Amino acid sequence: MSAGLLIRDVHADECTALGRLLVDVYSTLVDFPLPAEQPDYYRMLANIGVLTAKPGVRVLVAVTEDGRLGGGVVYFGDMTAYGSGGTAPSVRDASGIRLLAVSPEHRGRGVGRALTQACIDIARAARRAEVILHTTEAMLIAWRLYETLGFVRSEDLDFRQLGLAVFGFRLRLKRQDSSSDRIPLVAEKL
Repeated sequence: MSAGLLIRDVHADECTALGRLLVDVYSTLVDFPLPAEQPDYYRMLANIGVLTAKPGVRVLVAVTEDGRLGGGVVYFGDMTAYGSGGTAPSVRDASGIRLLAVSPEHRGRGVGRALTQACIDIARAARRAEVILHTTEAMLIAWRLYETLGFVRSEDLDFRQLGLAVFGFRLRLKRQDSSSDRIPLVAEKL
């Protein structure tokens, strides 16, 4: 991980820049739908800050010491706010992760891993039984990352979004004695 990156909740004045980062990253994925093909999806990415108004939703960012965004991810404390197709929004006692993106200049430095791990830590502190996420074949780097963190394919969570195959993953969390739980992430320097 690059020295000097901080993982924390997004500030309101960073939401527009994070939305641009998400749109830029997702629109350049090979074999991923373009903004003209899925305008509602890209509108959601561009307006990522709106998600923070939902209960239990946190948008986390990796920020450099000089305030540049290295990446972001959305954590859902309750799957009812998850907003995907398929069965995922009906899963109980689970948290979700969506919309992970890392800026091109910060790739290969552990930013995606740190953002994902922060979400896992929050879910574990909330005593959730599992963490759920989705990815596509266009996101093979993220797919491999999730598997190295212990996520396993869960075909019951798969769905198609306007012809795009979306694949579900689960990470079962071991229940811990509450005395060993970490306080949910507020800010963590990496």
